[in-house]
Amino acid sequence: MTGTANAPRPLAGVRVLDLSRVLAGPWSGQILADYGADVIKVERPGAGDDTRAWGPPWWGEGEQRVAAYFVCANRGKRSVAIDIASETGAAQVRELAREADVLLENYKVGQLAKYGLDCASLQAVNPGLVYCSVTGYGQDGPLAHKAGYDFAIQAEGGLMSITGDPGGEPQKVGVAVTDVMTGLYATTAILAALHERRSTGRGRHIDAALLDVQVAMLANQASNRLIGGRTPTRMGNAHPNIVPYQVFATRDGQMVLAVGNDGQFARFCELAGHAEMARDERFATNQARVANRAALIALITSWTLQRDTQEWVDALDRAAVPCAPILDVDQVLEHPHVVARGMRLDSASADVPPMIAHPVRFDGQRPQAGLPPPALDSGTPAWL
Repeated sequence: MTGTANAPRPLAGVRVLDLSRVLAGPWSGQILADYGADVIKVERPGAGDDTRAWGPPWWGEGEQRVAAYFVCANRGKRSVAIDIASETGAAQVRELAREADVLLENYKVGQLAKYGLDCASLQAVNPGLVYCSVTGYGQDGPLAHKAGYDFAIQAEGGLMSITGDPGGEPQKVGVAVTDVMTGLYATTAILAALHERRSTGRGRHIDAALLDVQVAMLANQASNRLIGGRTPTRMGNAHPNIVPYQVFATRDGQMVLAVGNDGQFARFCELAGHAEMARDERFATNQARVANRAALIALITSWTLQRDTQEWVDALDRAAVPCAPILDVDQVLEHPHVVARGMRLDSASADVPPMIAHPVRFDGQRPQAGLPPPALDSGTPAWL
């Protein structure tokens, strides 16, 4: 891929055996590839990763085409097709694992033990192996046997109960956020285990469960329940702890207003032509604004309807009051700041799809794997 010659490679020399499929595990594998690791993706002969067929839209033509979904999580890997259920295939994976630093898998609990590919078996021959198991419910507990799906975990893990309009149907988030966050948590755990191995010489078995991650992702909502004793509910775009912090209608559309402290609220009121409201005892502090939420929101709505969205955004930006227009994905990808930051990886080559860049920079440079998402079985079952 172009533009990768001088990209940071902090994980150069690290070998990752990626047996995972769909999103959470592959997301972690792609991050490690972007950081410079040599990642071999083991796939089912014939079909490969399920997401290869999750189209349209497609990238490529004919038998070589893959779904855009697959493209988003498999940059930088080399694909080998191995039937791990066969004796020969399992032996191939064991041989690769013998020389690997990291193994990623997201099979059901106990399934890989049937082929001698479980953590205990592989660490017996490679004690330094960092073995990361990504599952829906973890390696133990009453639901450990269940498969994990992001949508189901958002439901069972409480996220849908706090997402959507009050009294309306519970909503999932528009991206598989639990999968993505589990991939991120798995990656940080892998990096921590690799750091520890430098002093111990031994790997770890990392147990990354989607439900655990989803519960952790409840963040302030879970803390509100544990400390405040009240069960959070759906509030639309409003915030349980901060007011005003939600979507407001404007003269030509909508905008987000995200006032985080009393100073910002005072500046907003002054800009709106109602400076006295910041001194009103009902609204002078965030605690008071939360208590008088309904009255304040009605007032602010009457103010925001007097100007267009861009007028508000320009004025609020100058006053250092957090706000934003609500953009669709097309507008985001064309946004001048997104383009200037290099988050779009456009391609003039038929062999390389357009992609989204790694979001973090090292000394001003983004890490980027040097290989595009692989065609099925286009690699060799050997380390570079």
